[in-house]
Order: sequence, then C-alpha cells, then structure tokens
Amino acid sequence: MRHQVAGRKLKRTHSHRKALLHNLATQLFEHKKVHTTEAKAKELKSFAERLISKAKHALIKEKQGELPNGQTIDVHNRRQVGRIIRNKAVLQELFDSIAPAVESRNGGFTRVVKTGVRRGDSARTALIELVDFAAEQDGAISTKRKRKSTKKVETPQHTTPTNITKDKNLEVSNISDNVVNDEPAEVTAINESDNLVFESNTATEDTAAKDSLVFEDTTDDIALENNADNSDEKSEEENL
Repeated sequence: MRHQVAGRKLKRTHSHRKALLHNLATQLFEHKKVHTTEAKAKELKSFAERLISKAKHALIKEKQGELPNGQTIDVHNRRQVGRIIRNKAVLQELFDSIAPAVESRNGGFTRVVKTGVRRGDSARTALIELVDFAAEQDGAISTKRKRKSTKKVETPQHTTPTNITKDKNLEVSNISDNVVNDEPAEVTAINESDNLVFESNTATEDTAAKDSLVFEDTTDDIALENNADNSDEKSEEENL
C-alpha cells in the first residue's frame, strides 16, 4: 500500500512520467492553457507553479541587484528551468512575459477547471490555465441549485355582509335587464317561424284540395263514358 506517498504514478514509469510533465509544462507556458485528464492536470499544477516561482524569484533578484559578480541576468535560475523547458522560445516567454505578470501574486498561478467526462473511455477531463492570462469571466459560476424564491401569498380582503348583498343585488339586476332586453328579439323570431310554418301548411292543403277536385272530375268523365258505351251495346242487341 502507498501510504503517505506524494504524487501520482499515472500508470507510467518514472522516466515516462517525467517526460510527460516536462512536455505538458512546455505546452502550458506556450499556449497558456492545456486540456487534459483531471489527474494529469492536478499533477501538472504543482509542477508548473514551482517553475513559475523560480522565474519570479529570478526577476525579483534582477530588479533588486542581488546577483553576484555584477550580473544583470539570473543565469542560475534560467539554467535550472532550462533543464526542464528545452524550448528556448518558451523559456524566454516564461522569464520575460509570465514572470512579470505574476510578480504581485503570492501563489496560485494556475487554475484547474473540470470539464466533465470524455467520450470513448469516460475519463474525467479538466482544463489547466494560467490565471493572469485567462479570459475574463462574467461572474462566479456555481453548480448548486438556486433556492426557490418564497413569495408571500396575498390574502384576499374580507368583505362585509352588506357589500356581499349589494354585489348580489347588482348581479341579479344585470341578469334581469339582459333577459328583458333579449325577450323581444326571441319572441319575434318565434312568431316569424310560426307564420312560415302556418303558410306552408295552408299551401299544402290548397294543393291537396285541387288534386282531389281534379281526381273527382276525371272519375265523373270516366263514368259517363262507360254509361254511353253500355247504352250503345243495348241498342245494338235490340236491333239484332
């Protein structure tokens, strides 16, 4: 068991882990931020801040003139950091740009922001960035849920019995007025419909009477023709 052992193995050997941190620190100082796994970002944080502290102390010594033998540049600290940061352009960026920006800061030069889970292997990822070179944020961001605002419920005002009776009387009077105003229109509509029905009934009765008269006339003509035919037949028989 690895009790009280500092650092993370990151599933790598000592030489592989050392080369990994050197490369991540170089990329951090060059691009001012690196997106990697959460474990690597936390391990890189302390490693990179030690290098920034060396550059900061070198800058302070150069300003105060505490260098030996009349030197104007702290060669010792530059060589110590140069063993790790092999890129000369990035090394110069660290001592000339990053160190003056963090001179007034006592610590906490980097920030680790968790960015969720990575697709594929579900590894927890994070973004490590330099605080003084990061984009300005609008405000503090919290993942905690906001409490629901408890609004006071307004209690309805109590009305006196006299006001209630007055309101009821007004409602009844309004309803009665509406009924009175609406009655003539309804009555006239009903009367008009009744007249139309009566006229249609009288029209049907007249047509039925005419049809019956015509039918009676035709039956009388047919009866007369039959009687005439019978009388003609009888006269012919008598002659024979």
